[in-house]
Amino acid sequence: MKPTRLPSPCQAKHAGDKFVDKPVDKPVGKLGLTLMAAALALPMIRTAHAETAPDKGEISLKILDYQDSQPGEDRVKVKANALKVMAPLNEEWSVGATFVTDSISGASPSFHSYGLSKLRDFRRALDTDVTRYFPHHTLTVGASFSNEADYISRAVSVKGSQFSEDKNTTWTAGLGFANDTVSASTGRVRGENKQLVDALFGLTQVISSNDIVQLNAGFSHAHGYLSDPYKAFEKRPDERNTYTLLTRWNHHVNATGGSARFSYRFFADSWKIRAHTFSAEYTQPFAQGWSVTPILRLYTQSAASFYVDADPSIYPFAPNPPAGAQNYAEDQRISAYGARTLGIKLAKQINDDWEADIKLEQYEQRASWRMFGSGSPGLLPFRARTIQLGLSHQF
Repeated sequence: MKPTRLPSPCQAKHAGDKFVDKPVDKPVGKLGLTLMAAALALPMIRTAHAETAPDKGEISLKILDYQDSQPGEDRVKVKANALKVMAPLNEEWSVGATFVTDSISGASPSFHSYGLSKLRDFRRALDTDVTRYFPHHTLTVGASFSNEADYISRAVSVKGSQFSEDKNTTWTAGLGFANDTVSASTGRVRGENKQLVDALFGLTQVISSNDIVQLNAGFSHAHGYLSDPYKAFEKRPDERNTYTLLTRWNHHVNATGGSARFSYRFFADSWKIRAHTFSAEYTQPFAQGWSVTPILRLYTQSAASFYVDADPSIYPFAPNPPAGAQNYAEDQRISAYGARTLGIKLAKQINDDWEADIKLEQYEQRASWRMFGSGSPGLLPFRARTIQLGLSHQF
């Protein structure tokens, strides 16, 4: 099995969510509409006031090191680099590009959380966009391409934002399309096609001088080859509809000068997965440009309707799918479980144009931690550690 890929660090910065907290089992490294979703998860304060191109350009570099494990086994290692550039052309136009490379190595389960098999891969991805600024709205058109040995993704997107006269209300809408080609290095799958259409609608509202709230609703439809080409005991439906609802609240604390950010995300799909994500962050600035941000994220999901429970008593053999089942999968990623993420970010504003940061996150997943129901039986605990270094410069 190929593990879910990381979003690039630059994408994660704007999207506000991590790959391990998503019920979406497609590799996030296949940029596709993940890029559009990241772009549409707008930095809320900027959105509420944008009507001309930024005064300055920005270039940022993110370096990410990821390691996951299960009891007695180090599993997958990922090293990713992302270079992002945004430059205003004049008051009405800006362009941006993100280039990502990542390498993956280690071992991943061939079914459920058992039976490790070796893997190694390398990916290059490019995401570009151009934005036109009008007096009361903006329009962004983007394109992306991602390539690795067994997966090619091509995507386009368009996004528009409309601002109220007082700049306190922003409406956002976006549409994207991805066309992917799926293969497997084992030769079991060659040149299968998958297509995805995404739509997103958002509202950002300034409530007071200290508070901003945001509501995003999303829908996507995927069809084609949706199975994992590296799993022998798997046949997923060839269609999938997903629905998301995301709410955010940013609050500035006058007494401390810090800012708190809270969010809740609901996810549902036609495979009967239901997921909830709760997150909270608080950024406290200090003297000489320093700031510290603790991070907490809680996640829970139900299992897909065709998920087959693990049976450790018959390992190393996989359980048989139910008799007559048209669809089945023995993939821990679509099981029922809960997860917790604890993190901390340390940032330093070096001067007006330079900023550096380091972020550490520790993720843990267990079936027994599922909320609103019981978890899937027979699964090993799963842990992941992420270290991210960042450097940005305005010009």
